[in-house]
Amino acid sequence: MKTSRYLLFLLPVFLASGCKKLDLAPVDRFSDLTFWKAEENVNNALNNNYSGMYNSAMYFFNEALSDNAVAATEVVASGSFNSSLPKFLNDWSFYYQGIKSCNLFLTYVDENATLPAATIARMKGEVRFIRAFHHFNLMKLYGDIPLVNFDISPEQAQTIGRTPKAEVAKFIIDELADIASFLPKKEETDNGRITKAAALALEARVLLYEGNRMAEVATICEDLMNNQSQYGAYSLNPGYIALFNDLAVNKNNPEAILSLQYVPEDRTWSEYFDFAPRSAGARTSAMAPTQELVNNYILLNGRNISDAGSGYNENNPYTNRDPRLTATVVYDRYVWTNPDGSTQIIYIRPGSDPNQPGLNEYNPSAQSSPTGYFWHKYYDRTSVANQFKSGLNLHLIRYAEVLLMYAEAKNSLGQMDEAVWNSTIRALRQRAGFTDPAALNYPGNANMTEIIRTERRSELAMEGFRTDDIRRWKIAEVVLNGYAHGARFGDPGVDNGYIRAERRQFDPAKNYLWPIPASEIALNPNLAPQNSGY
Repeated sequence: MKTSRYLLFLLPVFLASGCKKLDLAPVDRFSDLTFWKAEENVNNALNNNYSGMYNSAMYFFNEALSDNAVAATEVVASGSFNSSLPKFLNDWSFYYQGIKSCNLFLTYVDENATLPAATIARMKGEVRFIRAFHHFNLMKLYGDIPLVNFDISPEQAQTIGRTPKAEVAKFIIDELADIASFLPKKEETDNGRITKAAALALEARVLLYEGNRMAEVATICEDLMNNQSQYGAYSLNPGYIALFNDLAVNKNNPEAILSLQYVPEDRTWSEYFDFAPRSAGARTSAMAPTQELVNNYILLNGRNISDAGSGYNENNPYTNRDPRLTATVVYDRYVWTNPDGSTQIIYIRPGSDPNQPGLNEYNPSAQSSPTGYFWHKYYDRTSVANQFKSGLNLHLIRYAEVLLMYAEAKNSLGQMDEAVWNSTIRALRQRAGFTDPAALNYPGNANMTEIIRTERRSELAMEGFRTDDIRRWKIAEVVLNGYAHGARFGDPGVDNGYIRAERRQFDPAKNYLWPIPASEIALNPNLAPQNSGY
């Protein structure tokens, strides 16, 4: 399959809006009258929308809003914020700038008379997907938001009101269902483009997050799983960690439905510079996995660490665990593979490194990990010499998510059975490396809701799902109140020795929504009233 040039070099596009068209167009530069007539400009405008869909910082640091990770710069999870917090305005502005760019494209692209009609129709479908994606993210965060489905003027932007969340959700779902009919399947387009499967998978995600439309979720997922001739041949990649750490597999695999596209040296992300162990070349620890995430990974016999007879040994906690733990998290005495293929032991327990001072050892007053854990997922060995500037793609939608959505929907409908289990949870565990029948066989009358939620957390860790999951399941007040913990390197008389890494607070009366940025309400009073509690 070809690699798409339009995603490799994301060039700036200068789009004019809110201006009256002149009678005469300049001959030495593009104007409103001529810009869209050039095919190159249309392609660049499409590139602009792709590049503004999401970014690596949002992708990774969203994890620190959940119980999966802590980050030194993240204050939302601590509960210590108000409506003037810059993050709220930054995210709000990011998505609405993206919506503005999408609406400009959709308003003017038909002025091009040289591109084939089918090409323009496909492009418009891609941009409508991106616009729906922006609205979905805004709706999750802020609830009722301005629904902006046409190019508004600056004056309208200062008077527009908020649309009820239900209407926004309907718009998103209707858009995705409509564009899926004329987007291409993956075999008919370039890597990285939005496809039929991407539109349907995002539609299923939106319906899943609505919480009361599980039958529709199940129907869409069944369609994606069973009609590959129509949507594309998607399946689980044979190896889990290769999806994230192996450059060749990361770029070309049967599982990625939609990914943020990066290119080594030309378009890269560099957050991993502050995620890896320091002895591996990292600068500091900007975000670290929690003990709560580590505890989520089951044992190879399928049992939770807290289950009677599980065999879990608190003094040897990382053996006989779900292989996705080792694929995702770096723990004490981890065997780390260097770029040249050699290995090193990552000593994290204080005083354990035979070569002192131990760069990776936990020290609450130093640059070490605040939890005693580092990330391994998305470690790009080819990027180390370049300060971890990586060209790995960041996966937004994977086939694994489709399977997990299907399992959750069927279970909520009371329709989980051995056939559904085998096509979803069993398949994911087999791919991860489980072989024990006790972990693979259908567990019958077990607590299936908790099993699916545990599986989802382990499979999708560090991909930005956990924050949304704990909110839609309405468990945020349980998992985000109290301390986020780290490894057992702390005071043995406090929390059994598990590091108190960060104190969290979550008020269910208000924190399920973010406040509308105070500066936006000041500019546009029609955005009032503010979300409750702020």
